[in-house]
Amino acid sequence: KGVLLYGPPGTGKTLIAKAIAGEAGVNFMAVNGSDFENKFVGVGADKVRKIFAEAKKNAPCILFIDELDAIGCKRSDYDTSYSRQTLNQLLGCMDGFDASDGVFVFAATNAPDALDPALLRPGRFDSRFAVGLPDTAKDRMAVIKLYLKNKKIDETVSIETLAKQTIGCSPAAIEAIINEAAIE
Repeated sequence: KGVLLYGPPGTGKTLIAKAIAGEAGVNFMAVNGSDFENKFVGVGADKVRKIFAEAKKNAPCILFIDELDAIGCKRSDYDTSYSRQTLNQLLGCMDGFDASDGVFVFAATNAPDALDPALLRPGRFDSRFAVGLPDTAKDRMAVIKLYLKNKKIDETVSIETLAKQTIGCSPAAIEAIINEAAIE
């Protein structure tokens, strides 16, 4: 039912989910985990119910929850009742539909170890994919070429050199470098 994309910030987890929706020709709905946070009991849970109902109306679709850890952290005795209720509602909504409803839930997190085990059990986010930093110059070169589209570059600029100099950079960081250089 659910696909969890995890990895460092800026690696393109959201873009992957959008691309999958585009390739599949289905609607894409995105929310942030913090959108469900509220200090009043019941409000976050109500938001969860509404977004799942909206997803069913827009089926077939991918419902993408970014920063899942904002509502899906491991529960403890110190949790507030509103945060616990929101997570419980998310668990219940994921149990309340199947693939025949045409809603596929994708989520992203930078902190998979912080997630409540109930989210990761079979039937919920049981498909998990690591989205890491581009670890080879070839991978970084592909990212650089993508972000250089529609940009004028000086003929003295070496894309190969830039790819070698951006070791450890996320695609978002590479995009920022290119955009900053374009301003100069």
